[in-house]
Amino acid sequence: MIRPGDLAAIVGVALACALLVGAVGLLALRLARRRSILLQVSIVVLTGTIATAVGMAAVARAMFLSPHDLLVSLWVAGVAAVVSLGVAVVLAATFVRQARRVRSIAEALGAGGAVVPPDASTSELAAVAEELARTSRRLEDARSEVATLDASRRELIAWISHDLRTPLAGLRAMAEALEDGLADDPQRFHRQMRLQVDHLSDLVDDLFELSKIQSGRLVLTFEAVSLHDLVSDAVAELRTLAESRDVTIRESPSPDVFVRGDARELGRVVGNLLMNAIQYSPPGRSVSVTTEQDAEGRAVLSVVDEGGGIPAEDLENVFRAGWRAAASRTPRSAADRVVWGRSSGAGLGLAIAHGIVVAHDGEIRARNVGGGSRFDVILPGVPA
Repeated sequence: MIRPGDLAAIVGVALACALLVGAVGLLALRLARRRSILLQVSIVVLTGTIATAVGMAAVARAMFLSPHDLLVSLWVAGVAAVVSLGVAVVLAATFVRQARRVRSIAEALGAGGAVVPPDASTSELAAVAEELARTSRRLEDARSEVATLDASRRELIAWISHDLRTPLAGLRAMAEALEDGLADDPQRFHRQMRLQVDHLSDLVDDLFELSKIQSGRLVLTFEAVSLHDLVSDAVAELRTLAESRDVTIRESPSPDVFVRGDARELGRVVGNLLMNAIQYSPPGRSVSVTTEQDAEGRAVLSVVDEGGGIPAEDLENVFRAGWRAAASRTPRSAADRVVWGRSSGAGLGLAIAHGIVVAHDGEIRARNVGGGSRFDVILPGVPA
């Protein structure tokens, strides 16, 4: 049985030796902080082993161990040190391999390539690799979205440039004819010039509206709005256009469907959808407008045309700024986009409608039905 005084002396000597060797080990780790993890793990293992051996030697010199016992202990410590160092080397090599894999993932992430996380056994490294893989997927989605938006922007600029050039060329030609006295009917020229200016004004208004929507600067004044009134006003405004194209507008709005929103902006949504339906409906066909309340209490406004439908591959693009339909759904002539003083040829109407509906916490959908297409606007309803 070791006496308390001897035990205290042994612990004190061992602690002093361990602190001294530990300080040397920390200094070695600091010097090797930029070296391989394999070297650093080896220093940690050797520090523990050397601290044990030095402690046993110091205790033996204090006459607590015989030379025979000290030799046996040192051999035991040496064998344990060799085995521990081997295990540490294997562990460090595995860690280094996995760290290199994670570094290769980071390099692939920086290069913009696809990242597949390695099958890492260390949970911390596996978590890092998984997070890098998720970041890679998010960046890939962001790059794809940016590329899509950039392509859409270029397409929109091209269409806008075309739509601006057409009325400007007409205005220039008519102005030169009037200036040279070649116009046989100046009043007709003046009337056409006014319509061209109206078209340009509407186009600029649409561009301004779209820019407000996309920049988040659209200011809405919320109040209780009757969809019946919105539909009636839009139909009254566009009935002459529809009749000139031999298109019949059939309206059956429910008088008790109300939404909370901006009456002016929602009126623009209804007008844009009706204009779109009228333009793409062949002569002798009809456009129907209905409003109702669904089972969840939401207000639903539907516009259905008979324009032959939208190709399935284009349905997801109809609300993209600058998108234009296939030839079967293209207005019959460029003049149709000017004569009525409405700016719909630039592919902005549906994009604006989509932005306004989303700003009202609603949704807008497009699908093909029968021989045409159907647009549904779904908005949160309010009691009448």
